[in-house]
Amino acid sequence: MKISTILDKIDENQLFVPAFQREFVWSRENVKQLISSLIKEYPTGTILTWETNNPPELKGEWKYTSSQGAIKLILDGQQRITSLYFLVRNKIPPYYKEDEIKKDPRGLYVKIDQNPVDLQYYKAKTMDNNPCWINISDVFQRNVRSKDVVRAMENKGIEVSRELDDLIDDNFKKIENILERDFAEQTIPVKASLKEAIDIFYIVNASGVNLTDAELALAQISGYWPEARSLFKEKLSELKKEGFTFELDFIVYILLAISHHIGSDMTKLHDSSNKSKIQNIWQIISSDTLDYVLNLLKQYCHIESRKEINYVYALIPMIAFIFKNNNRLSDVQIKQMIRWFLYSQIKERYLSQLGSKLDRDIKIIYENAEPFKVLIDEIQSERHLQIKPEDFIGKMVTNPLFNLMKMYFKSVNAVCLGTGSGLSKNIGKKYELDNDHIFPWAKLRDAGYDKSSTFKYALAQELTNRELLVASENRWRKSDTSAHEYLSEVKQRFPYALELQCIPDDEELWNIERYEDFLQKRREMLSEKLNSFIEQFNI
Repeated sequence: MKISTILDKIDENQLFVPAFQREFVWSRENVKQLISSLIKEYPTGTILTWETNNPPELKGEWKYTSSQGAIKLILDGQQRITSLYFLVRNKIPPYYKEDEIKKDPRGLYVKIDQNPVDLQYYKAKTMDNNPCWINISDVFQRNVRSKDVVRAMENKGIEVSRELDDLIDDNFKKIENILERDFAEQTIPVKASLKEAIDIFYIVNASGVNLTDAELALAQISGYWPEARSLFKEKLSELKKEGFTFELDFIVYILLAISHHIGSDMTKLHDSSNKSKIQNIWQIISSDTLDYVLNLLKQYCHIESRKEINYVYALIPMIAFIFKNNNRLSDVQIKQMIRWFLYSQIKERYLSQLGSKLDRDIKIIYENAEPFKVLIDEIQSERHLQIKPEDFIGKMVTNPLFNLMKMYFKSVNAVCLGTGSGLSKNIGKKYELDNDHIFPWAKLRDAGYDKSSTFKYALAQELTNRELLVASENRWRKSDTSAHEYLSEVKQRFPYALELQCIPDDEELWNIERYEDFLQKRREMLSEKLNSFIEQFNI
């Protein structure tokens, strides 16, 4: 089927995407490679469609009625077709809403005066004032033609030879001819059932790396429970408004853990015999369990957003445990669970082997009266539990210890060193939580802590050289203000602020010559306080 025909059929409500398909997930690099291959006339794969007069739920606003007769659904090729729709039509396809698009692929530019053409996403310094860089959507929309480029070049005093004129014209035609390219079409016949179509979809995608096991399982769930995806997305949207952004995969893992007491074999969810069971589970977790676990994290760990959780799949055993206990835990159960959660984060329980570790941990949840004690023993068998000063050496803000620092600072009502405002959720973007170097990076770089030494650069970026503050304060502090000058002012304005953020009070350590002594002292202070913070939950 010609690409132009595919796009026309989408606009004419003749070609649809079933709701059981995942969202648009291609990166800009994927899109760029597709366009490059099409311009070079390389093979770009086939598409799989299903012609049916009994379609499942469709993506988008359009609702099928029997008066339409048989319609076609895209089962394989959606990422390519969606990418082309964006660039050719220069708008969002009708089967998506704006808030569903995480990576908008528009803004792809082509350098039209060379062979082969260069494709890049917009860069002001490179492309502004250069008439040979053109938004490829303008070519498809015929907003710009080859003669417009030639005239713009000549107006800038650039001599355009006959050969260059022809090259620019040829490149325009190569791009325009993309619409005439064919995606070879394989079609599942009308007589196929929904289950058969989804099985074929599964087989086609299972052989590649395009879909995760959880996404394939979700497709199967959507086949026997058509409203599932929209219900899951509705709940995820609700959680996102509270600062907790999760993927659909996360929901599938929860359903698997609770319904089958395992963490990895997603094929267990494929059979339609799961329907009533997972519907009942979803009704409970969506109305209670998910909110309950996040409220516990807010109350006990002072976690206020998904960004403050390093390993989100640690929530799966917790949710399974809460569900098992009918969404009501005792004080002892809560504290044991929270203690395990904190160790699961800083000891990176789910950094690797996610499926096998979830299998083991969920089994423990369902087989033990006090599972989190056993789960902590599991972690301790691999790593020491105590946080030691040396654990901080060279660790950056992406390390889970930094999020633990945030939790502790909030728990003791620490304040921003510049404004004195609290570190918990504040009103207004100016007061959102941020972080900055205590010893400014510019000063450390000049003192030899630059990229020429990997070790010294890591020390300069170490999380123990970070303070928590509000965003407006981060913009206010100048990079040439020394740590000594800055901390002296903080000490005068907010006498207890330094202690609450575990910043050494010894002013000698604020001099850049004593930078490494400062780090060591703060490592010691933090390890003591963070260990105490976790151990308060040891019951």
